[in-house]
Amino acid sequence: MKKFIKFFVILILITLSIGLLVIGNGYNMYKNAIEEIPLQEKVKEIQSKENYVKLQELPQIYLDAVISVEDHRFYKHGGIDIIAIGRALFNDIKAMSFVEGGSTITQQIAKNEYFTQEKKITRKIAEVFMAFEIEKNYNKDEILELYINTIYFGNGYYNIKDAAYGYFKKSINNLTDGEWIMLAGIPNAPSVYAPTVNPDLAEQRQKQVVDKMVKYGYLTEERANQILRE
Repeated sequence: MKKFIKFFVILILITLSIGLLVIGNGYNMYKNAIEEIPLQEKVKEIQSKENYVKLQELPQIYLDAVISVEDHRFYKHGGIDIIAIGRALFNDIKAMSFVEGGSTITQQIAKNEYFTQEKKITRKIAEVFMAFEIEKNYNKDEILELYINTIYFGNGYYNIKDAAYGYFKKSINNLTDGEWIMLAGIPNAPSVYAPTVNPDLAEQRQKQVVDKMVKYGYLTEERANQILRE
């Protein structure tokens, strides 16, 4: 029994040591990234992009769709969503692989603008530290605006205005509610959900977003059905 307890204590100490080492490496990755390009400089770079769109230029239905499908607790968390991380961790352990990330909108900005898409724990920890930095310096609407201006819509479209014209031959002032909702679903997997590539899958994804909007109270069932009949 004593040998078992000793082994168990040693195992815990080793696990803690490895955990601290990984966290330390992740923190160093974050510090190196933000020292190379300070956050305020990165934000100015994003805001100077051609076709940068302000939040007030976008309809509420699109913003609600993005929140519903990407990060429905966005306005409640401080950069990371503990519930989503726990669910993702459970699913990853069950699959014995990185099948779900649990990333918030803020974490996605951190990953897309500072780090690679590589699924490594050190990068994930660096992403968390960067998400805290973003949340500390910008309010939620500013963060959402940055997110919308940094996501990829497929087919070479890196902003909502190009995506609207590229996919629907319309300006953002002329899109229907259904088209806005379809655009909200594309960035999850642009090569799969681009309506010019896989129209059937794009419509399936649109319905998934609509269902999420109903679930979180952004749409009534009646309005959801109207949109899907467009």
